[in-house]
Amino acid sequence: MRVLLAHTPEMRANYYGDRALAALREVAEVVLHEADTTLTGAALAEAAAGCQAIVADRATPGTAETFANAPDLVAFLRVAVDVSTIDIAAASRAGVLVTQATPGFVDSVAELAVGMMVDLARGVSRHAADFRARRTPVPRMGRQLAGRTLGLIGYGRIARRIAGIATAMRMHVLANDPHAQIEGAEAATLDRLLAESDVIMPLAVANESTRHVINARSLAAMKRGVLLVNLSRGGLVDEAAVAAALDGGQLGGFACDVGSAPDQWPDPDLAARPDVVATPHIGGLTPEAAEHQAMDTVRQVAALAAGRVPDGALNLPEAQRLARLGIHAP
Repeated sequence: MRVLLAHTPEMRANYYGDRALAALREVAEVVLHEADTTLTGAALAEAAAGCQAIVADRATPGTAETFANAPDLVAFLRVAVDVSTIDIAAASRAGVLVTQATPGFVDSVAELAVGMMVDLARGVSRHAADFRARRTPVPRMGRQLAGRTLGLIGYGRIARRIAGIATAMRMHVLANDPHAQIEGAEAATLDRLLAESDVIMPLAVANESTRHVINARSLAAMKRGVLLVNLSRGGLVDEAAVAAALDGGQLGGFACDVGSAPDQWPDPDLAARPDVVATPHIGGLTPEAAEHQAMDTVRQVAALAAGRVPDGALNLPEAQRLARLGIHAP
């Protein structure tokens, strides 16, 4: 098989390291994207000419234009769980298989979430910034988290891991998720969670029903001075409403690793505020998390090369081009 690894050199260094690249080269001929600009549309199709698979980072979209102009393409493999920028319907019309990786970032994101919560509660970043700027810091009273209530909106893998850490810190944990069995936390209605929590983390699956679950109305229902941490998806939070709540003192601080800027980065204006702790979508940026998902795609390519259906297939019945590799979709 011939495979295009669509990552820019910077994305490749962070998310497809030497061990994963060496493993991919053991099962396929690999074409590297060496330019600093993200490939998209017809340019991605042109770069993938002669390739049966594209291995794409989260910043590289799978558009209808790409699938319509890539006659050699059999599979589009996403090195992430998030496939929201892949036009799966267009891939299916072209007969191209789409796959995703498994979530190897649970511990990584959960640790960052707890760190951000502690940062907001104790003013770590604020005081550190004063020292770096040669300003004399003004010591301010912090918040002890033991005995406080953490509210988790959504109760998937990351939320469950955070709940365990928070419980070990002697926090009380409330969780709301109509689609999950809640163990390791106390199930609560969303109204109760908003009213009683001292720290709130939206961790729900991002879709139309959860878009802006944190909005002006839900913010007004929270305790005054509540701390808000978002490491899930930018669309869960109305950033304008957050800015207004910070201005009015309803929010005591906001931390985020995601937002409405490109590649899910936090909004620059919001991130620049002194009452905000922001990071550039680094929740899964640890060697363990990145290699886990990269190796998922190595195994997927190996399966395709061996004539087997790979794990993580999302549109198998429509992936008619698999027949070129001796794989027949059901």
